[in-house]
Amino acid sequence: MTMTPTRKLASIQVIEDLTPIPGADAILRSRVLGWTQVVRLDEVEAFRASGNLCVFFEIDAQLPDGPAWSEFMRKHQFVVRTVRLRGVLAQGLALPVSILGEGPVPPVGTDVSERLGVVHYEREVPDDPRICGPFPPLVPKTGELRLQSYPGVLDDIRGHAFYVTTKIDGVSGTFYQPLDGGPLVACQRNWSAAPGDHPIWRIVDRYDLRVTIPPGLAVQGELAGPGVPGKKNRLGLKEMEFFVFNVYDVRRDRFLGYHEIEAFCRDRGLRMVPVERVVEGQEAAEYVHTLEGWLQAAQGCYEGTTARKEGIVVRPVDLVRSGALGGSRLSFKVINNDFLLKDQA
Repeated sequence: MTMTPTRKLASIQVIEDLTPIPGADAILRSRVLGWTQVVRLDEVEAFRASGNLCVFFEIDAQLPDGPAWSEFMRKHQFVVRTVRLRGVLAQGLALPVSILGEGPVPPVGTDVSERLGVVHYEREVPDDPRICGPFPPLVPKTGELRLQSYPGVLDDIRGHAFYVTTKIDGVSGTFYQPLDGGPLVACQRNWSAAPGDHPIWRIVDRYDLRVTIPPGLAVQGELAGPGVPGKKNRLGLKEMEFFVFNVYDVRRDRFLGYHEIEAFCRDRGLRMVPVERVVEGQEAAEYVHTLEGWLQAAQGCYEGTTARKEGIVVRPVDLVRSGALGGSRLSFKVINNDFLLKDQA
């Protein structure tokens, strides 16, 4: 079964840099993995005493309400978000390992989310009778890991042909045709939707997906445009649209490569996510992958609009397994920092 890497919402990491912030006397700029944060000056001694180890909390980590160490986050509803402090883009939170309590500090990379009671922040899902069941267990759920949390993916992708797609600000949709001949399953990110007037089923009818998707294949993409619940029409679409970014073959336990997805969509009249560039051959062999370069590439607006795009997704043209992601398929997203600061709901 294809492995889907799991985010470490709270983990033991190393603070790689501590630098002064001009005009700020009580805080310093820090760096963990590919993220920058702000730490209090009075915590520096604790960091250094532990060999610059810290507990690092990723964006969207929800800290527990109760422990003294998390009380300062109450004004933020205990949720770690992207903010700007004294001109520094703060993404994530680094705290001293002393919050773990007595005992030895676990090795670098250890996930301590459960130990600290940290969970993923989930926006409230409305009570919707159109939601009817679980996500199909044979199909990997959608979701990309952020480059800053796994900078080692840059070593994994070097030398490989790759392609870059625009990350659509919409709602994830998965359409699966079961191998046993059962009815098509249409899902949002974590559940299946009952046939009817759900936006996902409008896409099924428009593209006749009950017929166009062969048994054993799952088509995944993003619903965007007018009529998508909880989302703005940032792409300026005249009607709701479905943008394909994955095709998964359950029988072979593999995702189709770029050229296969392109052909699949073309043959069935489906729309693939916008492809910003494809880098192959000598250009791919010599391409210099850096965090700064990809952060810059993630900026900009959706084509034909003045709306900031959410970011980009980078994948090899053909399947590559990533050591940085524990053997999972190599793929990562880079979010537009301007979008995070100004547009994220």
